[in-house]
Amino acid sequence: MKPIIPEETAQTLLKGITIPPQPQIMVDLHMEMAMPEPGFADIAKIITKDVGISGSILKVINSPCFQLRNQVTSIGQALNLLGLNNVINIVNSLSIRNSLSDNAITELTRFWDNAQDVAMAAAAISKLTGVASPDEAYSLGLFHNSGIPLLMHKFEHYPAVLTRAYAEPAKLITDIENEMIASNHAVVGYYVAKAWKLPAYIAQAIADHHKVEPIFADKIACEQTEKNLLAILKLAETTCKTHKMLGNAAVDHEFGRVKNDLLIYIGLSEYDFEDLQAEVVEMGLH
Repeated sequence: MKPIIPEETAQTLLKGITIPPQPQIMVDLHMEMAMPEPGFADIAKIITKDVGISGSILKVINSPCFQLRNQVTSIGQALNLLGLNNVINIVNSLSIRNSLSDNAITELTRFWDNAQDVAMAAAAISKLTGVASPDEAYSLGLFHNSGIPLLMHKFEHYPAVLTRAYAEPAKLITDIENEMIASNHAVVGYYVAKAWKLPAYIAQAIADHHKVEPIFADKIACEQTEKNLLAILKLAETTCKTHKMLGNAAVDHEFGRVKNDLLIYIGLSEYDFEDLQAEVVEMGLH
């Protein structure tokens, strides 16, 4: 994975921020996957050892966003139905909350509630539109703002920074963060994804998720897998009102600026998008 910014700049942006190590369950899974013939039974055994993660996986997979015909009752069944990489993506995503939660920071409850909503909505929108992989859309939805908890740990006034950033009608959210705290959650999230060995295009999408205007206006080159995931993420965020949940903003300025180009890229009219949002709301994924 190529660094998105010079190493010296990265060190400045990350000063005083500790990137959490990959959890043991992911270390064990990567070791098993590195074997010449990784076994589903061994992988299922590793996941099942973590009762919390395995229970959460089954809850996610059986939710309306994945729209499976039959109830999945075991990790082995999940692996057979969804495939190894899809289940690993979900395990990785669920692990992030365990690593970055802090009951002392009350704002994090609202943050994680929104992250879960966005992840579920992203998976559902991916499934409904046929754009991007639902499990990868889920992973990006849950992981894309993973820099926020780390910045909340470092800066007591960070919630106020987010409020200021989301209120800005023209500037990038990350530009306001850079001005106010000399760092931003997209860069920090990128380095979390890098440390956790997420697929390169998901890590890059985390880095780019507030640079969507030039991407969808075709002013910046973007690999198609990443671009598809970013499109799904932005539809999910505005559907789940992330601007209001995280930034106390009445208007989603970022989505307003990118909406036309994004809908053209996905192939949706405004009416199609309204119908899509209504369907997601009916599923309870908002």
